Amino acid sequence: MTDTFVVVGGDAAGMSAASKAKRENPDGDVIVFEKGEWVSYAACGMPYYVKGVVDELDDLVAVTPEEFREERDVDLRTGAEVVDIDLERETVTVETDGGTDEQPYDDLLVATGATAIEPPFEGLGLEGVFTIHDMDEADAIESYVTEHDPETAAIVGGGYVGIEMAEALSARGIDVHLYEMLPHVLQPFGEAVAEVVEEHLREQGVDLHLETAVSGFVGDERIDAVELEDETVSADVAIVGVGVTPNVGLADAAGIELGQTGAIATDEYGRTNDENVYAAGDCAEATHVVTGEPAHVPLALTANRAGRAIGQTITGDPTPVGEIAGTAIVKAFDLGAARTGIVDEQRAREAGFDPVSVTISAPTRAHYYPDGAELTVTLVADRESGTLLGGSVVGREGAKRIDTIAMALTAGMTVMDLQNADLAYAPPFSPVWDPVLTAAKVLGGTLK
Repeated sequence: MTDTFVVVGGDAAGMSAASKAKRENPDGDVIVFEKGEWVSYAACGMPYYVKGVVDELDDLVAVTPEEFREERDVDLRTGAEVVDIDLERETVTVETDGGTDEQPYDDLLVATGATAIEPPFEGLGLEGVFTIHDMDEADAIESYVTEHDPETAAIVGGGYVGIEMAEALSARGIDVHLYEMLPHVLQPFGEAVAEVVEEHLREQGVDLHLETAVSGFVGDERIDAVELEDETVSADVAIVGVGVTPNVGLADAAGIELGQTGAIATDEYGRTNDENVYAAGDCAEATHVVTGEPAHVPLALTANRAGRAIGQTITGDPTPVGEIAGTAIVKAFDLGAARTGIVDEQRAREAGFDPVSVTISAPTRAHYYPDGAELTVTLVADRESGTLLGGSVVGREGAKRIDTIAMALTAGMTVMDLQNADLAYAPPFSPVWDPVLTAAKVLGGTLK
């Protein structure tokens, strides 16, 4: 059983691990170093703070620093940046306002998260140009919008952040232009989802600019416009949301191995190439449940679950961090869009499968029951084995049905297994044949 457990990073994975380790071994020393002041916060809620649905930024904090220190007995040190890891001496070097110190460890968790990608745009440093990946950035955007009352916004990127921020800024009365260099928004969700979402975004007044690359921003000190290849479009505020990159510099410099995705390579217990060093959260790889290969899909549940498992492992109860399916869901105004597993057929072929897919639309409730909606469901399977590979859903209600598909992937089910699943039925909740079952039935027919 470990004596001193040191954690680098104070968000989902880090604080889950620290809390679990302290619960399992109250006599052990658990020390968390966080370079910022915010810990254990819901990054996924930040667009809704900007929108105004969440009243206070503090509302996004799950557990305060004081609660960790006083109620959970975790030695949490904010404003403390780990700048070096010495694997041979089993120490970390920490910089604070008071100077530089060394801290020995028996086990170490690297939970350094990820950083918003900043493309090499001209004018990225102009006032009014933001990324959004941490609490300070969310606060800065909300303050800027409140203070300057912008009329037009440029959102760069059609992923989760872009879609959610389009909704948030539209709700603030801002004319939103969304720029995506690919043919569709929400690329990992598949074309069927993207087309439905795109139509809805236009209905909500969002100007979509697909297959349109942004080259920079124009202005003196503050943004005036977004610069495209062949024109300049007025913009009073800009959000750049083109993805994230894992924070692996600290680990890489220490000799901790990175995987093929560029994130930190780990085994089934979250352990790195050093037996006393673990990694979890947005900086670490995980094993994909469909391919069995390393993957990097930075999502909240993955981080929380892995951190908790590592906290249990280092206190004497080896616990796998679990495999991932990349299950994700996003709200796009009145729509819910979700995906899990492998939806893209080209990716499936690259993984060694012979994919076949179907897309159906079906009602979310019995046809005679009021307030139902159409749900579009895509399922992908391997032609030879019939094994389910992935799926997506989109509609005004019922997007959480993606969880049924995710569970089928976790269980290694075939399309026939899913078709025969005994799902609940009552008119207010679904038709007799749930849309997921209908999709499986149709896909099963193509495999015969």
